[in-house]
Amino acid sequence: MSQLALSDEILLTIDQPARYIGGELNMVKKNPADVDIRFAMCFPDVYEIGMSHLGIQILYDMFNQREDVYCERVYSPWEDLHQIMKEKQIPLFALESQDPIKSFDFLGITIQYEMCYTNILQILDLSQIPLHACDRDEHMPIVIGGGPCTYNPEPIADFFDLFYIGEGEISYDALFELYKECKQKGYSRKEFLHKAAGIPGIYVPSLYEVSYQEDGTIQAFTPKYEDVPQTVKKQICMNMTEASYPRKPLVPFVKATQDRVVLEVQRGCIRGCRFCQAGMIYRPVREKDVKVLEEIAHDMLQNTGHEEISLSSLSTSDYSGLKELVEYLIENFHSKGVNISLPSLRIDAFSLDVMSKVQDIKKSSLTFAPEAGSQRMRNVINKGLTKEVILNGAGQAFEGGWQKVKLYFMLGLPTETEEDMRAIAELANDIAIRYYEVPKEQRNGKCQITISTSFFVPKPFTPLQWAPMCTKEEYLGKARVVNEAVKNQLNHKSIRYNWHEADVTVLEGVFARGDRKVAKAIETAYENGALFDAWGEHFDYQLWLDAFEKNGIDIAFYNLRQRNLDEVFPWDFIDDGVSKEFLKREWKRSMEETVTPNCRQQCSGCGAKSFGGGVCYENQN
Repeated sequence: MSQLALSDEILLTIDQPARYIGGELNMVKKNPADVDIRFAMCFPDVYEIGMSHLGIQILYDMFNQREDVYCERVYSPWEDLHQIMKEKQIPLFALESQDPIKSFDFLGITIQYEMCYTNILQILDLSQIPLHACDRDEHMPIVIGGGPCTYNPEPIADFFDLFYIGEGEISYDALFELYKECKQKGYSRKEFLHKAAGIPGIYVPSLYEVSYQEDGTIQAFTPKYEDVPQTVKKQICMNMTEASYPRKPLVPFVKATQDRVVLEVQRGCIRGCRFCQAGMIYRPVREKDVKVLEEIAHDMLQNTGHEEISLSSLSTSDYSGLKELVEYLIENFHSKGVNISLPSLRIDAFSLDVMSKVQDIKKSSLTFAPEAGSQRMRNVINKGLTKEVILNGAGQAFEGGWQKVKLYFMLGLPTETEEDMRAIAELANDIAIRYYEVPKEQRNGKCQITISTSFFVPKPFTPLQWAPMCTKEEYLGKARVVNEAVKNQLNHKSIRYNWHEADVTVLEGVFARGDRKVAKAIETAYENGALFDAWGEHFDYQLWLDAFEKNGIDIAFYNLRQRNLDEVFPWDFIDDGVSKEFLKREWKRSMEETVTPNCRQQCSGCGAKSFGGGVCYENQN
């Protein structure tokens, strides 16, 4: 085993030292001298969170199948080790070889949520890599960003050499081959980046310039050179069945957030909820073949020793092979003590039947995500659920023995009224009433309903990207309306209500739709101590308010104004396959409270058909 980067003395003084030593089951070990490219794969959060991320497991396995690439991992050191590394000038290191990240060819950072932005700067800072891409010399790694937040990379563009837009299975081979060629020919860092911009899906921020109107909106976003593409098209894996997938995933030493085998059954979603970014950027829906999934499930469980397998997708109920796959899993693994987890299911007769076979009903709860309390608001956001469907599903569940229900809603949606807010509490009460309609002898104790509300953040590439947000005070006012309404319900003792932090939502809004000007505030906040902002106990809103004020960032400009339909957005240079015309149509339909059918019922002409497969071409000869 490699010499550890941290001494025993340090390891004995920090929390969870196993986060930093590597050596996990199924970890890939190569001789760095035998490869052409060293790639440090980073999740900018603590080890337990990063090890739960499927995307990194897929790319780690895929990259390491190449003999000329050694992919290793790095996560955000927790605050105790962060302090020690700063004081002792210990460079951040990869888990596999324990070598400093700054000696690698690439540092790839997956960006899953906006609240990790200061952690990205922590990774660069502790790696002793200059924060700004323009300050890096020939010996520094190429810093590359990927993941859903790259669909508006502009607030963090200054910190990255390039971004990969889309799914990682497609263009990395071309990028690696180009890098080897440039290295062999002695090309400079700038020359490599210029050539990389020609690879589909690769965005190099330094090769584009932004000009602004007097009102602060973007006037133009233009390439600096003629051979640099005007738009960057997302890369998408159309053949999911044959796509790379880890049969021997890494097994963490420390208990991870999701300590289980994850089986991805499909990508994309047919539903078209107007607030949902994932539902738009992962279009079209592409399924994996059931037989291949059965093989993968068998291999992963055998190679990890995990006692739980979870099906992963945005809407598992919409996977056409679900019945066959679930029956296979129950038949082959449930009797061997393997728990089968089925998130993202619609509550219908089939789902309840399956869940009753694989869950302890007395301990488990059912989850509904109506997103809005009133039918009017559900129509605005295109959430295809009626009150009748919700109550029918709840009724079937209660008759089947369940008594715990979790309900997820959003507050602050466009056109929302006080009546819509109160409807959240009223729907919860109607569900409780439905429970007490079940004969007493069939009930399983008292009814327990937990309402959770998050605050709406408009995301790029969604029909609601033009919508204004609310202030922190307005959000909290909305939560108070719901809280009061819950207290006034007949069954209020059966209902518990939780709500999301409003100040975090405000910050997410600035990052989600921000431009390059926001980068300075992120840097200032990090320098002043902002870190692990996704962790409630570490989030300090005042740090951010001070950073915004110092750098002239007006929260109202980014969050509170409704955009004009012809405004140039910071992310308009990205072609994600869903046309802006479709999004405009859906924005107008939302204001008209008109529902759009799902992709299997009827094609709405969103543009994803241009990818040439998936749900767009189902049932066609």
